[in-house]
Amino acid sequence: MTVVIATRLREDRLDYLTAMHASLTRQSVPWEAVIALDGADPARLPAPLTADQRVRIVALPRPLGAACARNLALTQVRTPYVNWADDDDEFTDDAMRVRLTILESTGVGWCAGWSQDWYPDGSTTLWRCPTPPGRHEPGDVWTYWPSPHTTIPIGPTTLLARTELVRAAPMGGLPQGEDYMAAVGVTSLASGILLPVPVYRYRKHPGQMTAQPGYDQLETAAREHAWQYGRSLRSAVRPRMLDRD
Repeated sequence: MTVVIATRLREDRLDYLTAMHASLTRQSVPWEAVIALDGADPARLPAPLTADQRVRIVALPRPLGAACARNLALTQVRTPYVNWADDDDEFTDDAMRVRLTILESTGVGWCAGWSQDWYPDGSTTLWRCPTPPGRHEPGDVWTYWPSPHTTIPIGPTTLLARTELVRAAPMGGLPQGEDYMAAVGVTSLASGILLPVPVYRYRKHPGQMTAQPGYDQLETAAREHAWQYGRSLRSAVRPRMLDRD
């Protein structure tokens, strides 16, 4: 399996990126990582990552934004399964094994879990997404997102999915909220299973995107676009699924 991360190697995130890499080294299953340097100097990459042969770099000549950087990195994935991640977060120690086991034993397209909000003092709070645990058929996850203004139905970075499925539902070309597009796309195209266990730690800090100026204004538009995309995709896919039953 491969983890895809986009980063601009900002000074305030270098230690976080190193910690993300460390969380990967604690996984009990084989993994690779593709790091998209979004206009960043490769010389700034932390030493633990440059020394790890499981980490491959896609150096982009200028900043393109997270959506484009992630999509270009996706072309370099060579494993059957892929997981998006941010450069300032971490995976729980059993995140890969528990989801990979489900994917390989059931044949579903994706497997996800819950996440934890992770605070500067080291404490965490569990975030249970609106989608209930269990198996979900294509398009069902979107139904737990009743409007663009409500909580997203599933954590995008908790999704471990088949690579060909992710390529069919890549990041949307948005300045933020592009991962909402990927999440509703993947879950609309294939059945999957949500596990009632935390698999991802979402770090809360002053430099995160949600704390940046203008975030709220763009968030409204991004959510509306992703929500409409999910509705349209579900309406297009569901009749075909029903015809096959």
